[in-house]
Amino acid sequence: MKIYPVLLCGGSGTRLWPLSRDAHPKQYLKLASRETLLQQTALRLQGLDDAAPAIVVTHHAQRFLVAEQLHEAGVAPLTVMLEPVARNTAPAIAAAAHRALHEQADALLLVLPSDHLIQNEAAFARLVQAATPLARDGYLVTFGIEPTQPHTGYGYLCAGPAVKPGSAAHEVRAFIEKPDAEHAARLLAHGGYYWNSGMFLMKASTWLAELQHYAPEIARHAELAWQHARHDDDFIRLEAGAFGACPSLSADYAVMEQTHRAVLLPADGLGWSDVGSWEALAQLAAPDAAGNTTTGDVLTESLSNSYIRAEHRLVAAIGLDNVVIVETADAVLVAHRERTQDVRKIVARLEADGRSEARTQRRVARPWGSYETLERGERYQVKRIVVNPGARLSLQMHRHRAEHWVVVKGTAHVTNGAHDFVLQENQSCYIPAGVVHRLSNPGQTALELIEVQSGAYLGEDDIVRFEDCYGRAGEMQPVTVESVE
Repeated sequence: MKIYPVLLCGGSGTRLWPLSRDAHPKQYLKLASRETLLQQTALRLQGLDDAAPAIVVTHHAQRFLVAEQLHEAGVAPLTVMLEPVARNTAPAIAAAAHRALHEQADALLLVLPSDHLIQNEAAFARLVQAATPLARDGYLVTFGIEPTQPHTGYGYLCAGPAVKPGSAAHEVRAFIEKPDAEHAARLLAHGGYYWNSGMFLMKASTWLAELQHYAPEIARHAELAWQHARHDDDFIRLEAGAFGACPSLSADYAVMEQTHRAVLLPADGLGWSDVGSWEALAQLAAPDAAGNTTTGDVLTESLSNSYIRAEHRLVAAIGLDNVVIVETADAVLVAHRERTQDVRKIVARLEADGRSEARTQRRVARPWGSYETLERGERYQVKRIVVNPGARLSLQMHRHRAEHWVVVKGTAHVTNGAHDFVLQENQSCYIPAGVVHRLSNPGQTALELIEVQSGAYLGEDDIVRFEDCYGRAGEMQPVTVESVE
C-alpha cells in the first residue's frame, strides 16, 4: 500500500505581501532557506518509506513555475494536476484521490500544503509512519500542532478520547475557527487543543466515500472533472466546466468537521510553521542582541525587536521598536509586529482599487524566463527580459504597439516579419506594430535584453499568438500591462 503525497499549491499568501502576491505566492519564494517552500516540501518526501512520486495540484497559470521549481530541485512528480479555477482544498484532494486510485486501488493520500515549513524532517517521517496504520484502518488522520502561544492566525482542533487505550491518536471532538486573542488564550489555558496543520493521511477511497456522503456535489463534479481531464505534455488539465461547478469548500468544512472517521495525531517536535505572516517568519530566525532580524542591505540605529527585509535597495531604520519593514521593487510595508495579520486588509484594498501591486511584482516568471518592468509612462514602457538557454517566446503580433529590442547579454535569434537574423551584445532591432515576430535564445547562457514598448495602447490583450511551444496559443490573456509574451 503506497503513500501518494498530494502537494496543494493553491493560496495567495496575502499576509506576506508585498513579497508574496497572487501571481507569485509564498510557496514559490525562498523565505528562510536556499530552497523555496514548495521545493522544501517536495524534498522532505524523500525521507518517507513507501512514498510514490507526488501529485501536485496547482492553478493552470502557475504550471510552468511549479515545473521549473521541481526540476531545479531534482524532483520528478507523478503528476502536475491543473485546476482551471480555484475551488479550495476539498475538490483538489478529490481530484488527486482519483489520480492515486488510477495507480493503486488501496492508495493512501498524504495531503500537504506546499507553503509550510517543517524543520525536523526525521520527526516528520516518524509522524507519517505512526499515522499509516490508522489510515489503513479507515481513519482520516489529521495532524495537530502543540500550541506554544495563543495564536489567532490558526484554526484549532479539540482532542477527544483516545482511539483505543494507549493510543496516541484521539478522536477529533471539535474544529474551532481562527479565534480572537481572548478565546485563543482560553483554549491554551484549558489544554487539549492543537493548532490545525492542514495535513492529512487517509485512504483515497475513504476520502471519496466520505465526500460522497457529506458533500456529494463536490464528489460528483470532481469525478467528472477527472474523467474528462485532458493530458497535456507533463500536465493533467481538469475539465473546466465540471471542476468549476464544484462548491468551493475546504477539506475541513466539506468532510472533516462532519465525519466520524476523523482522528487527531499530535505532531510533536516538527519545528512546524505555516509561515503565515511576517511575525511568523521573524520568529524563525535568531535575532541579534537588540532583538532585530534583518535581511538584505539594512542599516539600523537605535532599533529594537524588529524585522526588516530589503530586497532591492538600502533600507535605513532609526529609533523604532517592534516593527516590520519589508521593501520590494514597487512597494514597501511598514507595520507594527502585533498587526502583521492585518496585511491582508491592505491587499483587499489594493484589489478593490484594481491596483497591480496586489497581483504581480515587477519581476514576473514565465515559462521561457522572466521579465521585469523598469519604467512605465504615457505611451511607453521599458522592460528587462531574460530568456533561458534554448527557450523561445511565442510567434506573435501586436496591433497597437511597436517594440525596440537591445541585447545586453547573450545571443538573440529574431524573427521580424519575413526576416530571420541573429543579434549579439549591444545590437538592436525595431519591430513595428502589426509585424509578426518571435524572440529565441539559441545560446548556452541566459539572454538578457531591454525592450522598449511604444504606442497608444500597451495592454496585454493586444497580443495575437500564432504558434507557441508552451501550449498558450488559445489561452485568454489578462488585460494588464504586467503580463508579457
